[in-house]
Amino acid sequence: MRFEILTIFPEFFRGPFEHGVVSRGQKAGLIEIGVRDLREFTHDRHRTVDDRPFGGGEGMVLKAEPLAEAIESLGVQPIGSGDRAGETVVLLSAQGRPFTQAVARELAGLERVVLICGRYEGVDERVNELFCDREISIGDYVLSGGELAAAVVLDAVARLVPGVLGNEASSEFESFGVGDATITTDVEGVPRSQHGAGGLLDYPHYTRPAEFRGMAVPEVLLGGDHSAVRRWRREQQLRKTLRNRPDLLEGTGLSKEDLKILERLKTQGMRIGD
Repeated sequence: MRFEILTIFPEFFRGPFEHGVVSRGQKAGLIEIGVRDLREFTHDRHRTVDDRPFGGGEGMVLKAEPLAEAIESLGVQPIGSGDRAGETVVLLSAQGRPFTQAVARELAGLERVVLICGRYEGVDERVNELFCDREISIGDYVLSGGELAAAVVLDAVARLVPGVLGNEASSEFESFGVGDATITTDVEGVPRSQHGAGGLLDYPHYTRPAEFRGMAVPEVLLGGDHSAVRRWRREQQLRKTLRNRPDLLEGTGLSKEDLKILERLKTQGMRIGD
């Protein structure tokens, strides 16, 4: 899979992709990353990439000409003029649709993803209309530019590319994962994470030592009762989702037992945000 990043700060990406999963994926030949400097597609001695907005207002806007030339240099034609099978052009923008794990999985199934890093007040809207298949935001806040957002999107997508993670199940059994409500076990019979059951949040994790600064690991995790571990993990998963992301509970395929647990948590006086 190949990622193409269009930016006015190509040096920004020298660090983020040289470590961890993304670095390993590149070394293994599973993902490729190309970074294009928008200033290389300007034709004036000042290498101008921005200009004042029509109609007035604060800030500057990325110009259409260098962006269009940079996109077309990748062999991408305007929407409706060529085949977009296997690839997509993404504008990273605070005005975009929310980036979710489901979107990451969709992008991971493509052969190429072009990421346009917005800057200043944004990009000339004609570029968006002519070339971009989608506009994505990584959150309800405003960044100085799309470079950080591009790094986030690339990381989230790259780890879903087959072979990039050492354990393929890692991307399935985690927060926001997809799948049915069946709880499977690993080779040792230990219950797996339940995140395939509708995209809830993760439950708490513990490792050695069993006691740290007076705080002990929950006894249920030390007893070897796999059914009890599964029940505890599911309750903790629901508890954390109710506390931090109650919106995820809506439309989730919760079982009757899940609903009983949630009702009990609410009866115990647990409130959203506790």
